[in-house]
Amino acid sequence: MKIRVLGCSGAIAKDCRTTSFLVDGEILIDAGTGVGDLTLTEMGKIHTVFLSHSHLDHVAALPLMVDAIASQLTQPLKVYALAGTIAALKAHVFNNIIWPDFTRIPSPQAPFICFQEIQIGDVVKINDKSVEILPAVHTVPAAGFSVDAGNGCWVFSGDTERNPEFWRRVNQIKVAILVIETAFSNREKELAQRSLHLSPNVLASELDCIEAGKAFPIYITHTKPAETELIMAEIQRFDQRQAFGAHARHDIRRLPVGQEFEI
Repeated sequence: MKIRVLGCSGAIAKDCRTTSFLVDGEILIDAGTGVGDLTLTEMGKIHTVFLSHSHLDHVAALPLMVDAIASQLTQPLKVYALAGTIAALKAHVFNNIIWPDFTRIPSPQAPFICFQEIQIGDVVKINDKSVEILPAVHTVPAAGFSVDAGNGCWVFSGDTERNPEFWRRVNQIKVAILVIETAFSNREKELAQRSLHLSPNVLASELDCIEAGKAFPIYITHTKPAETELIMAEIQRFDQRQAFGAHARHDIRRLPVGQEFEI
């Protein structure tokens, strides 16, 4: 299983693209601005999209991508999302005001996209892969994902704050790689808490939830461009002091756009 990081920034700036991951060239996990770096041929190979939540940095490229590949589609693009996310997209994006309602054109019988409602705990089978819907704690209905093709799970936290149920499940599965958000620095901890994002100090307490003996690379995503260097410095400072819990020092890395994982 190959996972390509199309975007992993918490906002836009030069060389900063918002959240999107491409799995085996055919499944999109979130549809942030990073999708815009794909060629038309690459976009045309995508048949399934999973959306973590409705915020613009995670869905901005979806309507534009579908518009770009509409003439190539031979069947509707399947978009898996929570009920609240689907409702938000129908009301505020695919509403024939902001964007055409691609769930009804070119016809209701054969639309460009088809929404598939998911719930936390669901497991969706896509060919040889299983996508499990994990809990997230955010300001709108939100989810994380675990993607497994048999050699261990690629786990994505989604946008979240403190999340004990997420760690309960992480401790039950074979994690190969964890991608977790840390959107704000410690100096913005109050904003992080209000917006239900992580900051380095809270990340430290969250990583304490990983059971002793479990070890896997941890990649930091969704940092705000103006704070990325500070966030990573704060994380590394705490980690070097082993302030990230009583367990062995974690293997924590910054997630760069363009990174490719093979599991």
